[in-house]
Amino acid sequence: MTPLVENLTEVPKTADEPGLAPPKGAGLGGPWMATLQSLCGTIVIAIFVITFVAQAFQIPSESMEQTLLIGDYLLVDKVQFSPPGSLPWVLPYSRVERGDIIVFKWPVQPQQHFVKRVIGVPGDRLRLTAGRVYVNSHLLDESYALYKQKPADPFRDNFPSTHFISQQVTPDWWGEFPKITRNGDLLVPEGHYFVLGDNRNESLDSRYWGLVPEENIVGRPLLIYFSVRPPPRVMEGAAPDARIKHLTAWLWQIPGMARWGRAFHLVK
Repeated sequence: MTPLVENLTEVPKTADEPGLAPPKGAGLGGPWMATLQSLCGTIVIAIFVITFVAQAFQIPSESMEQTLLIGDYLLVDKVQFSPPGSLPWVLPYSRVERGDIIVFKWPVQPQQHFVKRVIGVPGDRLRLTAGRVYVNSHLLDESYALYKQKPADPFRDNFPSTHFISQQVTPDWWGEFPKITRNGDLLVPEGHYFVLGDNRNESLDSRYWGLVPEENIVGRPLLIYFSVRPPPRVMEGAAPDARIKHLTAWLWQIPGMARWGRAFHLVK
């Protein structure tokens, strides 16, 4: 199997929007000093929001289709799942529940961010049989799951199993998950979560690299604020000059490529 590209792309953090226009001559040093103060204030507010409240990400892979599409731009709520004491004021705090979509730091390379759906919470016993998920011996009702036509994969479709292995399984996880398997079920330990992509046959998820520690969770996708169809795949193998030509043509067509109907769509 060809390794899947899964990590979320963080939208560059910018803080160059002008602040409120200062009164003429306001502040020591004249208008330029007031403008500088306003700009500094804007930067501080932007950093504060990005650090504690919300952050923007872009979806680069198909692992969460049809819920999230390549080219969706997300605003991620960093408050809801923040543990008490992690923020400088009292805010509502919710526990991560089965079915929640979360953005988290990938345990294998924490500098990368993934987005997946929580399937198993601490204390759950779960397994996959013929691609369908059973939690605590009950078949999970998953109207959001997408099963694209793919050749059968014993490891992907019947998890956990030590009889088959995938080339995409990390060595650490291959040695770890048999230790928390009982009677064919994976036992989710305290402080950890088992996650899967909604596009089950095209997702690099907990089956391949392991559980998500609670401290790795960044937040949950709140809404899609913009969405655009990705550039054509012809750009991937094209020569530099041809790639620039295709990219320029694609950028020119962005207004028509945008999925306006997905803008300000709440993520569920």
